[in-house]
Amino acid sequence: MTEAEGVRLQKVLAQAGIASRRAAEQLIDEGRVEVNGNVVIEQGTRVDPERDTIRVDGSRIPPARRHVYLALNKPARVISTMDDPEGRADLSEFLPRNVPRLFHVGRLDGETTGLLLMTNDGDLAQRLSHPSYEIAKVYLAEVSGVMDNAAIKRLEKGVKLEDGFVRPDKVKLVSRSPHTERTMLEITLHSGANRVVRRLMDAIGFPVRKLSRIAFGPVRLGRLPLGETRELTREELGKLFDAAGM
Repeated sequence: MTEAEGVRLQKVLAQAGIASRRAAEQLIDEGRVEVNGNVVIEQGTRVDPERDTIRVDGSRIPPARRHVYLALNKPARVISTMDDPEGRADLSEFLPRNVPRLFHVGRLDGETTGLLLMTNDGDLAQRLSHPSYEIAKVYLAEVSGVMDNAAIKRLEKGVKLEDGFVRPDKVKLVSRSPHTERTMLEITLHSGANRVVRRLMDAIGFPVRKLSRIAFGPVRLGRLPLGETRELTREELGKLFDAAGM
């Protein structure tokens, strides 16, 4: 890229909603802006916003959006596909009108609710779905039975399933209810294997009653209502690009 090419850095920051151009110039003067790992203090520096990695105070600034990036809170009894040949409820019923055709990142089984990422950015989706990038997912599981500390330790140490050994990254006890014979757990793991949380809990004798994915990497479900979508924030998208090595 020659000096005459590219876009002035302060303009890129302004277009990303970081600050006005004048405030962006001040950020540059203060040494708070990096391009490809190097602090930039020269005004008028030109960058390629599609290729250069730009950070302000360490936070990644994603390129201007050419694609759609949505979070969906999938209801139960909805199939993780855009078109179900059997006529069951599918993801297309919950997306905003007039958006291009999207596909989902990863899957949730029909009875599992919670966070699905929807996009038409094939490169990002492929990387986020690939096991080598080890994107952590967090699930909230209500299981049958009152799990004592020994059972939780057993889960933390990992379980051999028919398709391999699976060890959660973290298991957090949320609540125990002797009266209703139920336990609530927060389970974090990288594995994207089919129905992995349900199979883990079946294997140790505490079958899942209800299951929801509440986080996918840096994106959290939060208070998003069932069946609703929202656009990913700039901060979420920047962290996703980092997680995917893009």
